[in-house]
Amino acid sequence: MLKVWGRITSINVQKVLWCLAETGTPYERIDAGLEFGRNTEDWFRRMNPNGLVPTIDDDGFVLWESNTIVRYLAEKHGMGTVCPASPQARADADRWMEWHSTSAWGTSLRIAFFNLYRVAPEKRDQKAVDSAIAQSIQYFRMLDSHLQGRAFVTGDAFTMGDIPLGCATHRFLHMDFERPPLPALESWYGRLKERRATATMS
Repeated sequence: MLKVWGRITSINVQKVLWCLAETGTPYERIDAGLEFGRNTEDWFRRMNPNGLVPTIDDDGFVLWESNTIVRYLAEKHGMGTVCPASPQARADADRWMEWHSTSAWGTSLRIAFFNLYRVAPEKRDQKAVDSAIAQSIQYFRMLDSHLQGRAFVTGDAFTMGDIPLGCATHRFLHMDFERPPLPALESWYGRLKERRATATMS
């Protein structure tokens, strides 16, 4: 059976669990990271030299990097649904997964989240937080604009492209700072929350 190492509070683990839920794929999850440890041990580092979660073992095939795992699982277990069948539609979904990593989450919201929820207030870099929040809002304005007239990120159908951005949007909308109205984004997020598989988000 597929094994997933990672704690459920990790946004990157949540992406993988969401994809597994969408495709109905059975798995065993093992707590790892932060208070659970394991990820610093030698046997784990042999699987993933970064010592990060999630890491999966699919019958001996070990894979890390959450968006890559989502792509792999979507293609293996959800081709034609979560993973679009046509190369163009698949590339479109993949584009938004990359944008999630390089823009929406990777360069701004992650910095704000880490400082606000993982760093003690007296050690917090408030200037970095304020800058990251401002940048995050600009990125999510872009996503809101893109989603106008679309049910999901790539059009009418839910795909793997919605998963990373859905997890990031969940955090964006629940973090303690003021946001401008983003009606298309909020409507899209509401559609995502109607999916039973989004119970993996926290």
